[in-house]
Amino acid sequence: MKFALVVLGAHIGVHIKDEITKIKNSSILLVEPVPHNLEAIKKNLSEFDNIYIEPVAISSINEKKNFYFVKNSSISKLKKHWASGIGSFNKSHLLNHKSKRFLIKDEDIEKVSIQTIRFKDLTKKYSITEIDKILIDVEGFEYEILNDIDFNETKINSIMFEYKHFDGYFKTGEKLKKILKKFEENNYKTSKVDEENILAIKK
Repeated sequence: MKFALVVLGAHIGVHIKDEITKIKNSSILLVEPVPHNLEAIKKNLSEFDNIYIEPVAISSINEKKNFYFVKNSSISKLKKHWASGIGSFNKSHLLNHKSKRFLIKDEDIEKVSIQTIRFKDLTKKYSITEIDKILIDVEGFEYEILNDIDFNETKINSIMFEYKHFDGYFKTGEKLKKILKKFEENNYKTSKVDEENILAIKK
């Protein structure tokens, strides 16, 4: 089965609504582990009937794992709407998001135990054999996901992923080089979209 769009880290769905609107007669899969974001997705994208929503996190192992995210009650206090998109298996990743006007404290963080699933098992669940486009924004866990994807199992035409936290908080290095080499070996052309994202397109 072919899916037009798979989003890993769908946040609240607003930033992808325009793209979803353009997709007709094809399925879309949104993956988002943060509970209050899931409720927002259902509300913000309620007009679409071609969307599947998975309340899990993608990992290299299927297991139950602690996941940290910014409390819904703290988002307005922090005065940064994108704070709702900060979630990680590592609590320190959230605490590192700080500046003079923006500081996440322990009291702003909530922990839940969530189910993780490998990408290949997610595709099997939905009988996915081909994907037009994957969007990945998972706060530094992009390497683990991309490293685990077998391009011979699922045909993927393009992938856009955030790279700014690839080798640590606002760090890039050997992990990014390894993934770019993997794309090259699998016949993808990669290019920077902006200072945060890279696009890989199958040649």
